Amino acid sequence: MKVKNGFKYKKNGWNYIHISGNPTERGYAHGQLLKDEIKECLKVMAWNLYDSHGFKIDFFVDASNFIFKQPIQDKFPEFFEELTGIAKGAQVNVDELILWNNIASLSYALPKIKHYLDEMPELKKKYGHLLEALPDSGPMEGGSSDKCSAFMALGDYTHDGKICCAHNSFDEFIDGQYFNTIIDIKPSKGNRILYQAAPGYIASQTDFFVNSKGFIGTETTMGGFIAYKHNVPILCRIRNCMQYANTLDDYVEMLKKDNSGDYANCWLIGDTKNNEIMRVELGLEFVNVERKKNGYFIGFNAPYDPRIRNLECVNSGFDDIRRHQGARKVRLEQLMVQHKGKINIDIAKDIIADHYDVYLNKINPCSRTACSHYDLDDRAFMSQADRPKPYQPRGAVDGCVADTASCKNMAFYGRWGSSCGIAFDAKEYIKRNIQWKRYTPYLLDRPSQPWTYFKSLDKEPKVKTTISKRPKRDNIKKTIKK
Repeated sequence: MKVKNGFKYKKNGWNYIHISGNPTERGYAHGQLLKDEIKECLKVMAWNLYDSHGFKIDFFVDASNFIFKQPIQDKFPEFFEELTGIAKGAQVNVDELILWNNIASLSYALPKIKHYLDEMPELKKKYGHLLEALPDSGPMEGGSSDKCSAFMALGDYTHDGKICCAHNSFDEFIDGQYFNTIIDIKPSKGNRILYQAAPGYIASQTDFFVNSKGFIGTETTMGGFIAYKHNVPILCRIRNCMQYANTLDDYVEMLKKDNSGDYANCWLIGDTKNNEIMRVELGLEFVNVERKKNGYFIGFNAPYDPRIRNLECVNSGFDDIRRHQGARKVRLEQLMVQHKGKINIDIAKDIIADHYDVYLNKINPCSRTACSHYDLDDRAFMSQADRPKPYQPRGAVDGCVADTASCKNMAFYGRWGSSCGIAFDAKEYIKRNIQWKRYTPYLLDRPSQPWTYFKSLDKEPKVKTTISKRPKRDNIKKTIKK
């Protein structure tokens, strides 16, 4: 499919779009190419917010206009113009699109919104008595939710001494099932960017990207994070990095500037031109920055920095191998040591698809494994009221891998559905877990798909799509052992 300033193709469960030009031009092309997908995302978002919080979409739009829209409009007019272009191209409400772009930040801001009610008189008039009763932390982990496994390695740990990186997104399926979009932006100013995202997004949020400046970027969230103040959302700060940062120092400064503490992450950034990697544990009051020319960083949803872990997070699971943070901290360390000197694209794919459970000491796809499967986990070892529920529709929905060579080609590898290839059949899942029956109209199947190479392109390619046969869960190849 071609439009002015862009084209789209589908492959192995993914939508790929290329867009170019000034903010309005590239935004309008984006909206046209993903019009149907954006409308579906907004429809499901409205249902999910009501089901999760009890407020209708109008409430969230009103709140978003203060929390997100105004700072974007005031401080990042280029990105606001792009969002407006997307909304026009897709024929959707720009305010709802802005809320959708910032949905990951909402759970950080919403518990604190009562402290800003005087700046939102209409919202205070309609909802003040309800908002004032909200607790100061989010619904998961006693604070923010947590997602994703990742690593970035170089030097003695990789086969060629250069950078290799992998990431998967484990998320609520109701949201994560839409992050099957590869977006190639060739802007009129700044770096060209190739990133994974959801339809309508101007930044990744999963987060995985490469750019023409030679950077690879990813992150994992910090679970239980409770600090927040009203400022510029991460959407703008990371997009600003992707498009305009020239050095690792630029990434640090751009992420820190006007920080809200929203979507607090451990960012992993690789500079392929200088063969250096960096971890930025981006809290609110506290920021921990580490850089390496030799070694690795892993991401497992808890910060190493004691200040962030103890003063800005609650219930982090840092050392608890019954939980996914502690278990993956151990397992990813094991895998880095096991594959020292050999890590390449193929091994990175295996690592991010790993199913070894260090708590039970066996292959066991569950919430504790690097490729997470909450939907298969009875959570037998967790009983706290604030923990995720048994067989929750949540887990790894993708896998992405890049190295120095692919980054230099403005490319990376992606696998849609789950990192390991286990398919998700929504109808069968609901049949087994009828407590989630209300999700039936909204949950989508994710068939098993192959790994796929995506590269920035200026012309629409001829595409052959291959859908793998659905593997039986018990026959998944056990390529990695303790």
